[in-house]
Amino acid sequence: MDMRKLAPHEEAPMNLLLLADPSQKLVEEYLQRGQCYVAAKENDLVGVYVLIQTRPDTIELVNVAVDEGHQGQGIGKKLVLHAIEVAKASGYKTIEVGTGNSSLDQLALYQKCGFRMTWIDKDFFIRHYNEPIFENGIQLFDMVRLSQDL
Repeated sequence: MDMRKLAPHEEAPMNLLLLADPSQKLVEEYLQRGQCYVAAKENDLVGVYVLIQTRPDTIELVNVAVDEGHQGQGIGKKLVLHAIEVAKASGYKTIEVGTGNSSLDQLALYQKCGFRMTWIDKDFFIRHYNEPIFENGIQLFDMVRLSQDL
């Protein structure tokens, strides 16, 4: 699998990004401020993540998505570990990520990759999304914030 930064002339794979964040408006906003990386198998894009600088020494992983037909193959973990390495190589001291209270697989993945829970942004998904979102039979209300020292 090949991982690379998206070239300036390439369009971000919106179909993949929307798997992790259903708001096209929010995705477009953070794509403007961030760096988009893609994972390809042969010539098919199978994964994506976006990093944005949030403070001088801090970068945030704002979107991690794997094509539905390629999930369960360890690609998500490879994407997260690649993002951590990119952040370290770029000189950042901290990497952060946020996910939903009902995003059970993502909460497990980030902790397996060395992230620790730091705080909860209560009602984040109520404030920022017009429609209720459900995952694993649980309504998405709160953003669980995690971070890792690099």
